[in-house]
Amino acid sequence: EVQLVESGGGLVQPGDSLRLSCETSGFTFSSSLMSWARQAPGKGLEWISSILTSGSTTTYADSVKGRFTISRDNTKSILYLQMDNLKPEDTAVYYCERRTSPWTVILRGQGTQVTVSS
Repeated sequence: EVQLVESGGGLVQPGDSLRLSCETSGFTFSSSLMSWARQAPGKGLEWISSILTSGSTTTYADSVKGRFTISRDNTKSILYLQMDNLKPEDTAVYYCERRTSPWTVILRGQGTQVTVSS
């Protein structure tokens, strides 16, 4: 069964850090373009970062550039998102995604909630 399972979310204060993980199974992770997206309350889905198969090339939305770091472990089939200097506007459900191109998401996980509040 093809699966993406996110974990690591929680309630943190502004300025704190969190690391999200996405455990994958059922497909060849090392050959897959992967990404993270988020959906804030009352808003649409927002792409925030992508990583190519080797992990050597990453891209970020302006809203998270310099604060978030995407990475992957192809030996364990896990995708990560290190989030530093979190802000209240980062509050959202965060989703792990598998893509076939920069424009095509073919699988999305169930999400993990991140809440940033003092």
